[in-house]
Amino acid sequence: MWSKGGGGMPKQTKELSAIEVKRLTDPGRHPVGTVPGLYLWVRDTGTKNWLLRAMVNGKRSDIGLGGYPAVSLADALKRARDLREGIAKGVDPLAKKKADRAAVMTFEKAAGEYIKLHRPSWKNVKHGQQWENTLATYVHPTMGSLPVKDVETPHVLAVVQPHWNTKNETMVRVRNRIELVLSWAMAAGHRERGLNPASWRGHLDQALPKPSRVNGRTHHPALPWQELPALIHKLKLVEGMSARCLEFTILTACRSGEARGATWDEIDFKDRVWNIPVERMKAGKAHRVPLSDEAIELLSALPRMVDEQLVFSGRKENTPLSDMSLTMLLRRHVPGITAHGFRSTFRDWAAETTNYPSEVCEMALAHAVGGSVEAAYRRSDLYAKRAALMKDWANYATGSVTSKLAALEKRAA
Repeated sequence: MWSKGGGGMPKQTKELSAIEVKRLTDPGRHPVGTVPGLYLWVRDTGTKNWLLRAMVNGKRSDIGLGGYPAVSLADALKRARDLREGIAKGVDPLAKKKADRAAVMTFEKAAGEYIKLHRPSWKNVKHGQQWENTLATYVHPTMGSLPVKDVETPHVLAVVQPHWNTKNETMVRVRNRIELVLSWAMAAGHRERGLNPASWRGHLDQALPKPSRVNGRTHHPALPWQELPALIHKLKLVEGMSARCLEFTILTACRSGEARGATWDEIDFKDRVWNIPVERMKAGKAHRVPLSDEAIELLSALPRMVDEQLVFSGRKENTPLSDMSLTMLLRRHVPGITAHGFRSTFRDWAAETTNYPSEVCEMALAHAVGGSVEAAYRRSDLYAKRAALMKDWANYATGSVTSKLAALEKRAA
């Protein structure tokens, strides 16, 4: 043991052998006796760590050297000697360790750089938040502190495999995001080029079941088109902004999120068109929606405050309706049906009862039509034909309901 004599200099006691170090089990700091200030710290839990106690810049510091037995006695002695030599030359080991750690491009840092680089190109703030949240929840606890250059297939599997069968859709996104971060790290020089350990085709698809086999993904439940006029009739009898928003969503065949976020400056009453900007469209492309007589009538009847920007505002001024508001409305009147499902209702009606070309119907839904080459040559959005289609759709949706009420009442019972 090292202790201070009368002159203040450390006095050496017996040096411990590797066997004697192994036998140390009593909680506390046990001096090894070979290098001044080197201890094996046995915690109350039984875990053991190497500790070097030294004076650094006039202050006593405890410097961790790693856990035992992962770091052997011989390794601990070497590390302790090297550190003491550095301290004697004026090197602050704690500051150096902090600087070295900061210089290492960890996976978490790489992910942050990727998000920072691509955030301006993402269509909305929510997308960036989803990136950050999924990585913080599922990835960083396991491999966030790992140098990005050292990430291998077992690390990726350790993240996605435990949840692959139970949270498959989320894990598919997580795997893809890991792959993109690692690809950026290769391009930025933080990782050697080669096989991306998070790539799916020809790699992880051999270690994990196909998503289609485990994710249980189903289509959004849709109301049969034959029952739609009865529902519209019932909605007209319901007071409140949620009912009006759902009506508008159905009449325009748009996504409920697009309707809930609609602003008055997007509505052109003169030309009878709703101009949805690119940042609010799923496909990242601006969309013109022809407004039927019924849609114009609905909008004209809505209350409008002087400073209100949103067409369908929630309870708080300039706060959109929540998605749950439409969900609860549907639960009361047509249980099991989703707002998004009305797009399928529209598509089924168009396919079964009209002669409009498929591309007209698909463009009405703001879906991409054909491949990239065809899209490059198709300059028109077929607006005139879509306007006629939406007029016919509105006429049908708000038409006679006498023969349809019984089926709808039976569904709601």
